[in-house]
Amino acid sequence: MEFLFTGLDPSFSRDINLRKMTRLFLELLNRASGDVQRALDHMERLWEHHQVEKATGIGFGEFRDHLEEQGLLETNPATGAVSATSRADAQIRQQAFEEVFSDLQREGVGDHTVPHAGAGGERLSETRAWEFGDTTSDIDFTASIGNALRRTGFDEFQFAEEDLESWQTEHMTSTATTILIDISHSMILYGEDRITPAKKVALSLVEYIQRLYPKDTIDVILFGDEAVEVPLDEIARIAVGPYHTNTKAGLQLAQNVLMRRKAANRQVFMITDGKPSAITEDGRIYKNPFGLDPKIVNQTVNEATLLRRKGISITTFMITTDPYLQDFVDKLTAANRGRAYYASLDKLGSFIFADYGRNKKKRV
Repeated sequence: MEFLFTGLDPSFSRDINLRKMTRLFLELLNRASGDVQRALDHMERLWEHHQVEKATGIGFGEFRDHLEEQGLLETNPATGAVSATSRADAQIRQQAFEEVFSDLQREGVGDHTVPHAGAGGERLSETRAWEFGDTTSDIDFTASIGNALRRTGFDEFQFAEEDLESWQTEHMTSTATTILIDISHSMILYGEDRITPAKKVALSLVEYIQRLYPKDTIDVILFGDEAVEVPLDEIARIAVGPYHTNTKAGLQLAQNVLMRRKAANRQVFMITDGKPSAITEDGRIYKNPFGLDPKIVNQTVNEATLLRRKGISITTFMITTDPYLQDFVDKLTAANRGRAYYASLDKLGSFIFADYGRNKKKRV
């Protein structure tokens, strides 16, 4: 995928500094799927075309040295090859996190999780009988005193354990999440980059969980012709290939990964823009890119049913508007009793973060 610079805001060059240029480099590195040399080449062309050195007094060589001094790049002394460091991966995650959450804040009040730690439970309007282990802060004293008055009367008022009522609450429980990302060729078809927003959401969700819920787990699985699990520090290097869409293989691997996790909740977030067009049979890949092949659809839907029986919910984010795909998504969602969204790329983060917060809650 190539990037075209059509212009630069004049105010940008007035306020330009190493921090801004570093953020721009990290954005290009993410879009270039971790190809450092490609990202540097784009930065160098930008430097020359927009006369950055004239505006700032900083040469491109100095900028490249700055990246190494900050521990973002390292050079192999034997081969001279330049690669990104784990610190660069961490900064890309943080940058994606800040971008997604700034978008959520601009959207205003809604059913969104926000990046602030809060109380461990959310009080509901309903009450229930008090149980041993409930905290005193959860007791509804008004209702409890009313119960005692009705039982004993005002003149012989006595308070007993049976009179106590507690507010019902929703507590945050441990959650194991697997993000399935479609890397089939359609994710960059027709000039629309769908893979970069998907990666940014995955990166920001990893950062969010590690900050606020360090006991939760998150795994990332890519599915094209086959499914493969990738380490979290490889997310920025995800690239689309000339693949079909083996959704069934992705769901199978997600089940295997999640069943290894000890958590109260297990869930799959699947980001895709197309229909399933492949399955694996007897070690071979059966493909049919034309229409919705009943053989492929049925086996994929059956896999969603198996996940439901294991207590694993699937939330599908279909980043496309093709009406004929809705029938497949409806079948998959009904089989798993999960959720489905037809999410535009700019709203993808909102949907995912809202669902993550909702799925962590357990009514008690």
